[in-house]
Amino acid sequence: MPSPFDSRRLAEAQARIRELEDERRVAEAIFRTTQPVMVTDARAHIQRVNAAFCELMGYRPEEMLGNTPKMFRSNHHDAAFYATMVQTIQQTGQWSGEVWDRRKSGDVFPKWMTITAVPDATGTVTHMIACYTDLAERERAREEIERLAFHDVITGLANRALLRERLGEAIRQVSSSGEYAALLLLDWDDFRSFNDSMGYPQGDALLRLAGERIGACVRASDTVARPGGDEFAIVLHPACASRDQAAAQTEAMGTRILQALAQPCRIGGTDYQGSASMGVVLFADGQLDANALLKQAELAMYEAKQNSRGNLHFFDSQLEQAVSERMRIERELRAGIAAGELRLHYQPQVTVQEGRHLAVVGAEALVRWQHPQRGLITPGFFIALAEETGLIAPLGRWVLQTACEQLAAWKGQPAFADLVLAVNVSAAQFLEPGFMQEVLELLASTGAPPGRLKLELTESLLVQNADAVIATMSALQAHGIQFSLDDFGTGYSSLAYLKRLPLQQLKIDQGFVRDLETDGNDATIARSIAALARGLGLTVIAEGVETAGQRDLLAAMGCTTYQGYYYSRPLALQDFEAWCLRQTGVAA
Repeated sequence: MPSPFDSRRLAEAQARIRELEDERRVAEAIFRTTQPVMVTDARAHIQRVNAAFCELMGYRPEEMLGNTPKMFRSNHHDAAFYATMVQTIQQTGQWSGEVWDRRKSGDVFPKWMTITAVPDATGTVTHMIACYTDLAERERAREEIERLAFHDVITGLANRALLRERLGEAIRQVSSSGEYAALLLLDWDDFRSFNDSMGYPQGDALLRLAGERIGACVRASDTVARPGGDEFAIVLHPACASRDQAAAQTEAMGTRILQALAQPCRIGGTDYQGSASMGVVLFADGQLDANALLKQAELAMYEAKQNSRGNLHFFDSQLEQAVSERMRIERELRAGIAAGELRLHYQPQVTVQEGRHLAVVGAEALVRWQHPQRGLITPGFFIALAEETGLIAPLGRWVLQTACEQLAAWKGQPAFADLVLAVNVSAAQFLEPGFMQEVLELLASTGAPPGRLKLELTESLLVQNADAVIATMSALQAHGIQFSLDDFGTGYSSLAYLKRLPLQQLKIDQGFVRDLETDGNDATIARSIAALARGLGLTVIAEGVETAGQRDLLAAMGCTTYQGYYYSRPLALQDFEAWCLRQTGVAA
């Protein structure tokens, strides 16, 4: 029988064998990992490689075993690099770093390598294990992140961040060279309508096509970018020291781009032809930064849109001054509305009764702005700005409320109780979802008689949503409110829509009245409007009547209600009421 001592030694040996077997299985599992692993002896001869390493380097195991890792060198590193590697391993037992190696295919690529020395029981290094991480994929990921950070996803062009960087480079170049560079900023005309009607995928396709056409027009050294939306920017890098020559070259380039964009195309199976408007700014020093140049180009672009779409406009200092003035007026108007600086003036509307006596039938409420420094300002100075900036909504609400309050006040005064007050309503205000309810609430809260309120609408309103306009008009008319079509004959009215509108009155535009006595065409148009009104059962009023001759011609045409300086200019409330009281029994 074995002695207890032998039994104990046998158990220890068996336990050690099991440990070694476990270690071997662990080592094999590690070796089968997806991370590339290579094992060499102390003299750097390759003894083992795993499948991941073979896949990384492109060699079969038998092609590597017995060789040294020198077979992978790409000559990217010098002898000092490898000497430092060996010295570090000898001193610390490990080295990690980026290595550029060469695959069997000849491709040179970066990888992260960690070398660990494996000593025996005496501390002598017997093997070295190298583990690798392929950095090519990491590099591709980094490049993709950089691409996404600096390029537009839809078009692949430079984005706003890269545009600013390239613009900064151009500024530095012109500062040192003295040559001129240019920034072109263009905006696709009516892109929103295309997007809404065709859908966003087709809108993206149009943006890509636009980017391709722009890219085909410029030089390789220039930068084409899509900062956002339907805007494109082009940085033309320095080319010449003459401003006139630079302007001519830039204009030729801009015109070529706009012509290319205006060519017909087929998007989503539909033929399409659009246009773009472009702003251009030249620069030859470093006084302005990228933000300032982009602002100037944007101002020039909007000027091009206002003047004529599909065109380009160069920035100039006068344009900047005009825009600055416009922004100042906008700020002051916004503050003025809040501070109660608006005023209503009233221009009488009169008719001639039997015996040629004058009768005041109403007035048009006309807004004025009592500016603290400029004094009383007429609407021609600020109404267009209010419409462009959205201030027309609060301004229009104030006018409507003040008019209703005045109608309520006149209701208790016999001399004014029968007057009808006309209020101009902009398209933006009328098309607001809550407009009808707002009007009815104002009438209820002020106590104004609905039958004495007349809303004047312009023809341009009809082209936006005729059915909705008619529905709102009909609902308000059911409460007694009257409607007049302002500036009739100057816009978009179709007779088909006109006969559907719940109108009480047509208004002959002052543009036809002004030359009524000398222009036969104006007389013919005015006569036709008067006849049309009679045929539709509507009253007709002429605005801008300034002479007795105009009044007499209009009367002969059947128009017997007038508004204009021949009778009175727009008056403040107290002056208007006094004027009305003086008209009793006055001859027309």
